[in-house]
Amino acid sequence: MLKLIDARSVALAAACFTLVACAATGPTAYTAADDKGYGYSETRVEENRYRITYRGGGGVPADEVENYALMRAAELSVQNGYDWFHIVSRDVYGEEKGGVSLGAGVGGGSYGRHTGVNVGVGGNLGKVGARAFFTARLEVVMGAGEHPEDGDVYDARSIIAAPTTAVEPITD
Repeated sequence: MLKLIDARSVALAAACFTLVACAATGPTAYTAADDKGYGYSETRVEENRYRITYRGGGGVPADEVENYALMRAAELSVQNGYDWFHIVSRDVYGEEKGGVSLGAGVGGGSYGRHTGVNVGVGGNLGKVGARAFFTARLEVVMGAGEHPEDGDVYDARSIIAAPTTAVEPITD
């Protein structure tokens, strides 16, 4: 005989999974990548060209993740003796992780020697407790002195001096 699960058991299980999902997220502040890959990392492509990635933990908004990647580009620019950086490639994307998928279904059947018609209906009720994780990827070319007139060019020292303000490209 089938035992039906009551709504309280489902709610308790969903709450437990939500707590586990919340506890398993990465950092929510600016930091180097940890052992799970959350935080910033970079690859030097050429002397003045880097690929920079910032992978945010659950709950870090997309614009904040992108600002963290810009901060790392600014730091690398200054560390390498440059004044500005030009973004030649930019990508910010998100994915949903964790949570519990909930569904419901109804069905019918026949038992014993009798024949019958079976009908089933099901549906996905969505996810509970899922969190959005955003990643920003930049490819930047760094320079000193005169900067290019077009494109996304940022003053490295201005970004480092005011990391929590809205970051805007240089405009002349």
